[in-house]
Amino acid sequence: MKRDRIEELAELLDKRGKMTLEQLEEYFPNVSQMTLRRDLFQLEEDGKIIRIRGGAMSVKEIQKVSGEPYTKKTVIHTDEKITIAQKAAGLIDDGISLFIDGGTTAMYLAKEIGDLNCTIFTNGVAVAMELAQKKNLRITVIGGQLIKENLSTASPMAKEYFNDMNFELAVISASAFTPVNGFSCNSQIEADLLKLVCAKAKAVYMMLDSSKIGKVMPYTFAHIKDINVLITDQNFPEEMRSVFQQNDIVVM
Repeated sequence: MKRDRIEELAELLDKRGKMTLEQLEEYFPNVSQMTLRRDLFQLEEDGKIIRIRGGAMSVKEIQKVSGEPYTKKTVIHTDEKITIAQKAAGLIDDGISLFIDGGTTAMYLAKEIGDLNCTIFTNGVAVAMELAQKKNLRITVIGGQLIKENLSTASPMAKEYFNDMNFELAVISASAFTPVNGFSCNSQIEADLLKLVCAKAKAVYMMLDSSKIGKVMPYTFAHIKDINVLITDQNFPEEMRSVFQQNDIVVM
């Protein structure tokens, strides 16, 4: 019976795309909220759904626009990404202009951010689509070559584009970090874009889950001195936290 319910839950989410816990409770009136939460945890472990704040989203819904590589990254270290996204969302004030990158953590941030009177620039296709569901946000998508691995865009012409663009805050993420190599990613064109973003913003908030520590990707786009705030999860090593704090970086 439990397996039947979980399969029915998965089929429902595939059909609807995304549902809140309250909506699921209405659909399963004889099932407790605690049981539904356990079912969602099971479906997430099976790689069929992604838990979001207050509910869940079908992986197939993301695959409609993102493809397999991005979807696989989205379901890895979900709890850490949600934690980081919630912290980052709490730092975004009404009326601000900001840049958000196209990483999977940024997609969770797009879900968590309030419907504020903000101007958001992004190079993330999935991020922009999530933000577009909120009526008060003004969204500009930066064009260029599509990087399929993380469903983001970048272009050598970005420097010219940024000349007439102003944003106070950049909230970005990295695929890897070491104190020596800094924050790095797997694409030269994306690294060049993020370098421009860091130089343009008055403040840079870096979202980095603990699984990225000790890894090195081919292209470095920033070092510790280039950021103002590090937003991470509870598993972030204490010795690494001290490295940031010694450089006057706020660690959250």
